[in-house]
Amino acid sequence: MGQSVRIYQKKQLIFNQLSFRHQDMVKIGTVGVAALKNRLEAAQGPNDSPAKPLTKRYAIYKTRMGKGNRRNLRLTGRMLDNFMVRTVTENTAKASLTSRKERIKGWANQKIEPWVVLSPKNQAAVREAAQRVLSEAKDRLLVERWLGGRQI
Repeated sequence: MGQSVRIYQKKQLIFNQLSFRHQDMVKIGTVGVAALKNRLEAAQGPNDSPAKPLTKRYAIYKTRMGKGNRRNLRLTGRMLDNFMVRTVTENTAKASLTSRKERIKGWANQKIEPWVVLSPKNQAAVREAAQRVLSEAKDRLLVERWLGGRQI
C-alpha cells in the first residue's frame, strides 16, 4: 500500500503535490462524500429508506429554529460542512470530521442511527465515478508497444 497523504494542510487544500493516482482517489472520494451528504440532506438512512424520526422535543425545537422536523443532520450545517475527504493513498480515500466538537456530535449521531456509511445508492455512485476515472486514465495507464511489426 502507498504512503498516506493528507490533502489539507493548515486548513488549505494541497492538490498540486499529489501524484496522478492520489488525484484520482481524491475525485472518487469526493463523489462518495457528496453522495453521502445528498442522502443525509434528503433525510434518508443507511439503506436509502427514511431516517429515524426525531424525538418529539427535538422536532419541536428544530421546527422553531426554522429547519423543519426531519433528521437531516442540518441544524447549523457545521458538522456536514466539516465532513470531507482528508487523506488519500493510491487505493483509498478517507473522509472524516476534524473538529473535536463536530467529531463528538458525529459520534452521538452515529449511536442514534449510522450515518457515516455508504448506502447501496452511494456505493453505485462511487462505482460509477471509479469507472469514469479509470476510463479517463486508460490512455495514461495503457501503453502500446510495437516490436518488429508486432504488438507486445
